[in-house]
This record gives sequence, structure tokens and C-alpha cells, in this order.
Amino acid sequence: MTQAVDVSGATRQGSEGRVIGLVGAAHFASHYFILLLPPLFPFLRAEYGVSYTDLGLALAAFNIVSAVFQTPAGLFTDRIGAHTILVAGLLCSGLSFGLAAIVPWFWFVVVMFGVAGLGNTVYHPADYAILSHHISTRRIGAAYSIHTFAGMLGAAVAPGTLLLIEHWLGWRYAFGSASLLSAVVAAALILQRKVLVVSPERPVHVARPGRAIRSKWRLLMSPPLVRNLLLFVTLALISGGLQNYSVVALVAVHATTLPVASAALTGYLLLTALGVLLGGLVAARTSSHDTVAAVGLVVVAAVVSPIAFADPHPTILIALMAIAGLFSGLIMPSRDMIVRAQTPPGAFGTVFGFVTTGFNIGGIVAPLLFGWIMDHGYARAIFLLSAGFCLLSIGVLLGGPRGKRRVGE
Repeated sequence: MTQAVDVSGATRQGSEGRVIGLVGAAHFASHYFILLLPPLFPFLRAEYGVSYTDLGLALAAFNIVSAVFQTPAGLFTDRIGAHTILVAGLLCSGLSFGLAAIVPWFWFVVVMFGVAGLGNTVYHPADYAILSHHISTRRIGAAYSIHTFAGMLGAAVAPGTLLLIEHWLGWRYAFGSASLLSAVVAAALILQRKVLVVSPERPVHVARPGRAIRSKWRLLMSPPLVRNLLLFVTLALISGGLQNYSVVALVAVHATTLPVASAALTGYLLLTALGVLLGGLVAARTSSHDTVAAVGLVVVAAVVSPIAFADPHPTILIALMAIAGLFSGLIMPSRDMIVRAQTPPGAFGTVFGFVTTGFNIGGIVAPLLFGWIMDHGYARAIFLLSAGFCLLSIGVLLGGPRGKRRVGE
């Protein structure tokens, strides 16, 4: 598989726009699915008479399966083809949510969320493989930023949409909305197959399967890609602390009113989305992506650390959290460009599938770590540890050889 080359003209730009839109729709759906269960916790709890811990098992099943199988999904993406894998993942997700909606057993819901976790493994490797193949080098940074923004938009609209459907029709129909969304997006991808298809990797010489697999694992275990995996873990821990625990920490540390704390989190999330789009423009105009990411992380650490000790005026608090969100979003396209620069041709699905497993690892660790901190009364540490993970991310980011040389070249 060869990389996309720069081609000018309205025809190429129109084709690229369709690719970005379709892949963005799949990413929107994937984040909608991730937020499917939490807003509906009270209704499933009442329906089945289970605890919140029991409900948490469904989320744990989703994340554990995703973490285990995302790297194999990346390998299959490069061998079978990203379009095929992406459609299969959407259909797997949709089927699991549809069955969970109609089968009246709680433990079946847990099992189906595990199956949905398997479907979730395809989105990052397949999306990035399609974008890296079809989008010209000059526009790939902007494409990555729009892709990330689409996922964040899916997460943003999920809670309100799901609660509205539940109010009108019940939680089973809310699950059904996810199943319907997956079917619609999968149908669009199938109809636009010619625009999206990425030929599977075809080696120049035929290698024995065992040797090919060992070669892939040597690639993934190379120091640059292991560092990228660790970077995704630390970034997930930062967002896990600030997004999920900043509100309760503010209330505990400064007796911040719930509306003000919620407004601060809203500012963080909204500016993160804006920062992603801004970061795409920055990534398109520089090759120093590691510098952009490092500067962004320094700013995030600098603005969240004082919140642990000072009790700022509500306006200043909201502004600080908004600045943290802006720079958190700004680094994301550069983060993706760093991974792309270290990925050999024909391995985009494999590599992105591997490094984005860091999201799942961080998603498993963050609730345990930050939940323990809150349970033991160390609420200030939510902000200090988030800032610490920013600094650790910089160390991971800049800890290896600099340059654009791809692994395997």
C-alpha cells in the first residue's frame, strides 16, 4: 500500500471531503456508542434491580475487550482492508445494542457490551488507515482534526439525545437508536465503497505467516511505537482526571457550587473541541509536531496546577479550565501526526490500532486511580496528578530520538 500523494484540483478535494465526512460519521457513531450506557444507568438499575457496580461491569467488559483486541484489529485492517473492517465493526456494534435492547436479561446486556467492545476495536485503526491512504499530505493534519472533532461531537450529543428518547419511548428504544445509527452509517460506507476502499497490504515477496506476524510485532515493539502507546495512556489519564473528576474535586476542595463547577467542565469540553479544529490548522503549517504537543501540555499543567490550592473567582476558574481544554484539544492533531510520521507504508491500521489501545488502558486505570484518590479525601491531587501526567507525557514525547524517520525505513 502506498501513501497518498499531493494532488491538486477540485476533483481531488471533493473526493477527500467525502472521505473525511464518511470516516468522521463512523467516528461520531463510535463515540455515541461509548456514551450509550452512563446516561441510562438509573433506568437499567430500576428495570433489573442491580447496583451501579453491576452496571459498571458492562463498561468494564467493553473496555477490556477493546484493549485486548484492538491491536489484532489493526493487523486485520492492513491484511483484509480498512473499509471491510470498518463496516464489520459498525454492524457488530449495532447488532449487540439491538440484541441488548430486546433480550430481557441483565447479564446478557453485560455480554453484549463486551461484544460491542469488539466492534469498538476497528474504528481507530480503520479510520486512520483510510485517511492516511486517501488524504493528501498537505491536508492530512486538518483531516485528523476533523476526525477527532467528529468523535467528540458524538460524545457531546449522546447524553441529551438518549435521555430524550428514553423520556418519549423508554431506554430500550434509546439502545435501538444506537443500532439504527450503526446501520445508517454502515449503509453509507457500503454505498461509497469506491471512495473509501484501501487495498490490503501486499508484500513484494511472500513470507511465511509466522514470519510476517513476528515482523509486525517487532514493528509494534520498537521504541518509538512503544513510546507512542505510553503517550496515549498518559493523555487518557489526563482527560480521565479532568473530565470525570474535576467537578467533584472542585466541590470537595473549594466548596465550589455545583453550577459553577459544571460550567467550568463545560468550558473545558467546549474549548477542547475548538482546540482540535485549531490544532488541525497548526498541524498543517508545521512539521514540529512534538514541539506543538509539548507546549500544549506545558500550558495545561500550568493552568490546572493552581486550581489545587487557590480558590479562584468563578469567572477565573471557568477561564482556566477553558484554557486547559483549548490546549488539550490543540495537541491532538499533532499527536496523530507524530504517530503517522513513525508509521511505515502499509501499516497504518496496525500501528494506530496498537497505539490507540492506550486510550483503553488509560480508561481502565483512570477510574480506579482517581476514584481511590477521591475516596481517601485527596481531592487536590486530581489537579496535581493531572498536571503531573502532563509533564510525564512530555517526557515520553521527547524521550526518544527526534526526526521524521519512519520505523522500518
